[in-house]
Amino acid sequence: MRLRLTLILLPLIAAGALAQERSLSIDADFLTRGEVRHGGLPNVDGESAVSKDYASFILERTLLGMSLAKKNLSAKVTAQHSGTWGSSEGGVLNIYEAWVRMSSPGGLFFKVGRQNLSYDDQRIFGADDWAMTARSHDVLLAGYEGHGQKIHVFGAFNQNVANINGGTYYAGGLQPYKTMGAAWYHIDVPDWHLGASLLLMDAGMQGGEKDKPDERTYHQQLAGTYLSFTPHRWKAEAAYYRQMGKGEQGLPIRAWMASGKVSYTPSGRWSFYSGYDYMSGDKDFATPSSGQIGVIRHSVIKGFSSLYGSHHKFYGAMDFFYVTTYVHGFTPGLQNIFIGGRWSPGKKASFDASYHFLATATELQNAGKPLGHEIELASSYRLSSEAKVSLGFSYMRGTETMVVLKRTDENRQLRWGWIMLTVTPKFFSGKW
Repeated sequence: MRLRLTLILLPLIAAGALAQERSLSIDADFLTRGEVRHGGLPNVDGESAVSKDYASFILERTLLGMSLAKKNLSAKVTAQHSGTWGSSEGGVLNIYEAWVRMSSPGGLFFKVGRQNLSYDDQRIFGADDWAMTARSHDVLLAGYEGHGQKIHVFGAFNQNVANINGGTYYAGGLQPYKTMGAAWYHIDVPDWHLGASLLLMDAGMQGGEKDKPDERTYHQQLAGTYLSFTPHRWKAEAAYYRQMGKGEQGLPIRAWMASGKVSYTPSGRWSFYSGYDYMSGDKDFATPSSGQIGVIRHSVIKGFSSLYGSHHKFYGAMDFFYVTTYVHGFTPGLQNIFIGGRWSPGKKASFDASYHFLATATELQNAGKPLGHEIELASSYRLSSEAKVSLGFSYMRGTETMVVLKRTDENRQLRWGWIMLTVTPKFFSGKW
């Protein structure tokens, strides 16, 4: 009888021990990228980088993280340093992640703290991993995941400092919004090869300026959907988002965007893709001529803002648009027609080539819509399971409109080359 009871209890004891198992890991992400640019992006003083000279520099970003996980509880803390080689300013050192996640067996969970928000194709919320300062948010997130469905609801309230004597003017810190609330719903239908998401968001932006604060918080809303259809060897994606509400200066917002992309993978070595992005723009957009000042006063903001997404992933790798700003925050919008392909001769190497035709979405008073043609080449080689080297080259032949928008000089030749080393070692991993 005693032996029989022991045999019955042993699996239960083992299951209990397994459920209480803890794991701890310490890892890092070292990113070093050297770039050579000729025109395109603005200088640090906000003036356009219209120059006949090349700019070259080396950037670095280091992430050092520690993760702990046990039954129904997990936590992560990640420190981040980024900067330019040789800079006397010493770069930026901050906390990229600091969150705790509590979950229940039924699929409900809470996650609170500084965390990355990545949803769907990362067009609205994304990690923006290409940037030297990876994107994160201070939020409280509650959600449910199970039975092919996911529901996430999250919110944030930002201030520059704690002030017991009243509110403070929020000048923008980790993120530009003062308040933010969003709800995301996703469903997968495997039998139809279909995935669908719905995103609703409200962001409150502080009005005025730091020396002339506006106590009002202007709220703008976003609503949209993302769809993916993945039959055998094909993938079709579509997205539509509309922005409403009021901007930071109290102007009403009436903006929208739509995109579509089709990919085909005939084999494990080859893949091809093509698509179109449309971002609405402000009407009667005009920029002042060289040596002059002034801009048309708008009563409605119609330029779509891509908010907190992975901007480098879309609209051309040279990042002329939706990474840097236009005059007084107004934008002529963007149209992006692209086609490309990837070749992977083995498990370690890959080669990419793509072409973009770029144009404004709205008529300009002093120029035409076409912006130029961009050709992008990139390749990567995995040195080991923890190290990868990548390099790329982009060339754009800009139009007269690019000159008017001060994104290039008169010869309209834009070039950019880069080489990057990414190393992701795991220093420690243990369970007990």
